[in-house]
Order: sequence, then C-alpha cells, then structure tokens
Amino acid sequence: MLHDTVRVNAPLRQVYDQWTRFEEFPRFMHGVVAVERTGARHLHWRTNIAGVRRDFDAEIVDQLPDERIAWRSVGGGVHQRGVVTFTPVDARHTRVRLAMEVEPEGVTERAAAALGIVSARVSGDLQRFKHFVEDRHAATGAERGRVRPSEATGPQPAGGGAPEAPGRGAPPA
Repeated sequence: MLHDTVRVNAPLRQVYDQWTRFEEFPRFMHGVVAVERTGARHLHWRTNIAGVRRDFDAEIVDQLPDERIAWRSVGGGVHQRGVVTFTPVDARHTRVRLAMEVEPEGVTERAAAALGIVSARVSGDLQRFKHFVEDRHAATGAERGRVRPSEATGPQPAGGGAPEAPGRGAPPA
C-alpha cells in the first residue's frame, strides 16, 4: 500500500476541481504521457516509466465532489486501485491524501517497488500537484459529477473498489 499526504495552499474546491482535470496529469506526474477521458467514469492512460510504455484504462468507482475520488484499473495488464481524499484545513488550505495499491509486474517493477522508488514517485507527484495548483491560483476546469460505487461496471472488489485512505473511512460500498 502506497500512501502520502500533502497540504495545498488553496481552497478545497480549487484543489478538488484541479484534480478532476485528468488531462492535466502529465504536467505534474512523472511518467504519465497522456490521460484521456473516454466516458463519464472511464479514463485511458498512456505511461512511459523507465522506458516501459503502457496503455491501460481506469474506471472511477466512486466520486463525491470536494471529498473523494476512487478508481481501479481495468485491462491493459496494469493492476492498481486507489482513492484520493480532500479535506479542508481551513478556508484557504486543503489536505490531499492519496492511497494506492499497485501490483508491480516483472522483475524491474518489483525491484523498484522494493527499493521505495514507486513510493518516492507518488510523493513527488503529490508535491508537483501542490505546486501546480498553488502557481495557478485557479483550477483549469472541473468534473464535479457524483459517481456511486453501485454504478461501476463489472464486479466490485471488496471495499468499494479502492483502498481505505489513511485517516478516513473507506468509501461506502
């Protein structure tokens, strides 16, 4: 389980709205080449991490505006699920918590995970997100629709499709 927290010097709505601009992820997530929305709850990811290119799809299994977004990968040989939560610290600051389960494939990915490289990448991505939001003073857009776990396609893993975020309850099933 990977998890990290960052405090962003911006109001909750701005931080949440920016996170939902998935197409902007390559601007602060290393190794992410593109993220494309393919439906109300589906995203197509293209990554290139340490020379390994991957394309995979992800499904948003729970989205509650200004509170959380949970997802899981579907297809493409990538196995991950996660939840990001947003908590107001005060009117001008927001805590972002990210929890992910990633199943590494192959010797190289397992070694990177064991050496803490994957965890460091997640921490770095959160720090870059923080600076991305703080430097803009406004979100580049927003996706504020509610997505309920019961609306997700296919069988649901236990816990609503995403790991529990540290310090918060698991998404409702």
